[in-house]
Order: sequence, then C-alpha cells, then structure tokens
Amino acid sequence: MGTLVKLILASVCAFLAVRWTAPRFNEESLRGVRVLVTGASTGIGEQMAYHYARFGAQIIITARREKVLQQVAEECLTLGAQKALYIAADMSSESEPNKVVEFALEELGGLDYLVLNHIGPSPFSMWEGDVDHTKWLMQVNFFSYIQMAWKAMASLEQNKGSLVIVSSLLGKMSSPFVAPYTSTKYALNGFFGVLQHELAMKKSNVSVSLCTLGLIDTESAMAKVKDITTIPPYPTKDAALRIIQTGATRQLELFYPWFTQIVTLSKDWFPSVTNYVIQNSYNYNP
Repeated sequence: MGTLVKLILASVCAFLAVRWTAPRFNEESLRGVRVLVTGASTGIGEQMAYHYARFGAQIIITARREKVLQQVAEECLTLGAQKALYIAADMSSESEPNKVVEFALEELGGLDYLVLNHIGPSPFSMWEGDVDHTKWLMQVNFFSYIQMAWKAMASLEQNKGSLVIVSSLLGKMSSPFVAPYTSTKYALNGFFGVLQHELAMKKSNVSVSLCTLGLIDTESAMAKVKDITTIPPYPTKDAALRIIQTGATRQLELFYPWFTQIVTLSKDWFPSVTNYVIQNSYNYNP
C-alpha cells in the first residue's frame, strides 16, 4: 500500500475516532445559562436563538433590524426561554459592538456563552478593486468579533464560559467570487486559533469553539448562489444546533457538514485537483 493511501486512511480513521469520542451533549446543561447571540434576526443566528430558547436559556439577541429582533425575541419566549431581550446594533460601528456586550452583562448579570455569528453583506462576484468595501467588511466580520470577545472575556472567565465563533469553509480554503468575505473568515480562524492556544497556556476557564460551515441553505446564501453553483446546501436549523452542541461540550472545532474537514485536507493532498473541482463547481461565463 502506497504511503499516500496510508496517510489518507490514517487521517480518515483519526477523524472518525474524534467524532465517535466527542463529549455527549446534555440539553439540561443549557437551562438558565446566559447567552448572547449576534446576527440573530435571520438565518443561523435566528435558529440558534430558538434552540437556546427550547433549552430554557436566558438570551440576548442582536442584529441591525429592531422590528425583526423583537419578533424573534417574542418567539423565543413562546418556545421556553427564561428571558429573551434584544438590542439593535450596527457592527460596522467601532463603538456599538462594545455597547452590545455591556447591555448583555447588565441585563443578565454576566455571560456564559458569547456566540459570534454576524456578517455584513458582500457581493458574490469577482473582485474588482473595491478596497473600501473590504475594509468595511473586516470591521463587521472580524474586528467587531475581537472587540466583543475581549469585552466579554472577564465575565466568561468568571463563569467558566465559552466563546463560539461561526466561521466558514471559505476561511480554510479559497473559492472564487468571495474575496472580501473569505479574507474576513481567514482572519477569524487565525486570530481565534491563536486565542485557543493562549487561553490554554494560561489555564483559562474560557473555551473557544471554531465552527467551520459549508454551504447552508439560509435565504441570503441561496439568493447569492442560485443558478451559479452545483454545491448542495445543508439545513440551517441543523447547522445551528450543531454549533450550540459544540459550544456546550467545549469542543475546539466543528466541521459541518462532516465532510468539510476532508475537503480542507484535500487542498494540501491534491492542490491541483482541488482547484480544478472548485473552479468547475460554478457556472461562470466571462
């Protein structure tokens, strides 16, 4: 058996072993916990809010649209949340990310989970030199994340809390039409990967979970890729639940769907083949 085949088999076996030995999720562990979820007016963030509500958590949700947030918070109370509050905020602002965390700490008396999920709108198209948009998106998708993480860190440390970072397969491997977005996700993976190391070295009480997602069937994602790609999407509700389970069990990383981990390895094993597959997964006519 060739060395490459042995390496592939060993990697797959190691991956399966990790999946089978992952800590078991206990729904009761989330009853009464204090959670802040960003980007919660729609998509994955909205579904996470509903899952936390069903588990009996105390929830603060944030996004830009106040009326939609109000509706989501009301639904959370209907589903069983012990508390459900909202605060509208624009994460492109340098001050509002901190204000959101301050609001959550004041209203809940502390945080057990900080779930960072928000993203700014970005075109699904070839990059044509719009540096200003890329800078703006870095503030929304990256700098606001590290602002909020630092602002919440003392409370998370005190409560043996968890940071949950929603990232993307596009932060592990490049793909066409999403240069600004991909840049922000690479930045997230790099920064919070370092933070995982540093918190562990300091024997901190805070866990950091990095969640790598493939294509999820959110309304915004489907609108962008309609008639452009053949890549199959996966359900938003299930992705949201898996993110919550990963944070609750304090796992370092989530790959959803599961094969995204194999895909990330393929770019190192077979870079030319991987690039060919990626470039031919889109219907592009110059």
